Amino acid sequence: MVNFSTDNNGNKKSLLRPSDIYIIVAFFGFVLGLLIFTFFTPNYYELEEPFRLDISKGETLSQVIDSLYAKEVIPSKMNMRIAAFLYGAEKKIKAGRYEIKNGLSYLQLVELLLKGATVEQIKVTIPEGIWQYKLAGILKNELSVDSARFMDLSSNKSFISSLGIDADNIEGYLLPDTYYFYPKATSEDVIRKLTGEMNSLFDDKAYARMKELHMTKNQILTMASIVQGESGRESEYKKIAAVYYNRLKKGMLLQADPTIQYLIREKRKNKSVYFKDLEIKSEYNTYLYPGLPPSPINNPGKAAIMAALYPDTNNYLYFVADGSGGHVFSSSYSEHLRNVGNYRQWVQSQKQ
Repeated sequence: MVNFSTDNNGNKKSLLRPSDIYIIVAFFGFVLGLLIFTFFTPNYYELEEPFRLDISKGETLSQVIDSLYAKEVIPSKMNMRIAAFLYGAEKKIKAGRYEIKNGLSYLQLVELLLKGATVEQIKVTIPEGIWQYKLAGILKNELSVDSARFMDLSSNKSFISSLGIDADNIEGYLLPDTYYFYPKATSEDVIRKLTGEMNSLFDDKAYARMKELHMTKNQILTMASIVQGESGRESEYKKIAAVYYNRLKKGMLLQADPTIQYLIREKRKNKSVYFKDLEIKSEYNTYLYPGLPPSPINNPGKAAIMAALYPDTNNYLYFVADGSGGHVFSSSYSEHLRNVGNYRQWVQSQKQ
């Protein structure tokens, strides 16, 4: 609206000259053009297209913008913040993976983030106590992960060191559970996720407990892997762990069948252990070599790890299968022999 003043004769007189009006119109036109240029002009990046942006649960808009700017997907953090403010997007960004095409403007990018993740995740369940080569097979079938690459990385000392793990192989350091992965996940992606979940179990309390037990992380995982291999019943884990701790204290051989199964796992389809297997010359043969094996023999689950950290207090030194999926425990060898005899009778009865 143009304002007027009056002259001495009472006639209306414009406060703005025509040239002033042109300047104002030009100014607002310039501002409008600048806004359109800033927020509607495509932004181009030099990365492989499309750029994949993973937004974790709880991640803030500011963190997302920082990530986009660091990867040079956007040239200005300020402009992106203004665009997000215009949409009220501060608390509306959803976690997930986004595939960002090249050439999106700030406003288009904000709209994409508000719509939600564009890539659905794949659910993968990893069984507790799984051997590394079998895990590689699951990942290949479920995620099309290169199984050979996965196995190579499992013993790649440089890669393992980059994960902050002091071991020759990461078998035992991957926590079995149900996970969600994005399509085209790599071996590196999977390993980092599983080792990250395993690391989360070892908090300050766990390390304090390890100190009490005079055990290293590798030894705890090794003990857990043996416990995991011995039984399918979670209720028995702590009791089994106690048996092996008791044997270690007495200087007895562990004589754990799962360590033998580990040695023959790629040679025999079943897990049967024969007397000839007990003569295999290997530090993993707990029938010949004292103490724990050098490293875990499978990937133990959380319950087995907790059992290794917090075993029962008992005097048991032996246990044998009871024929129903569980075990019978004993403190003396004579009692153990009776239990073994009972088990063998049960086996014979099943053949009749």
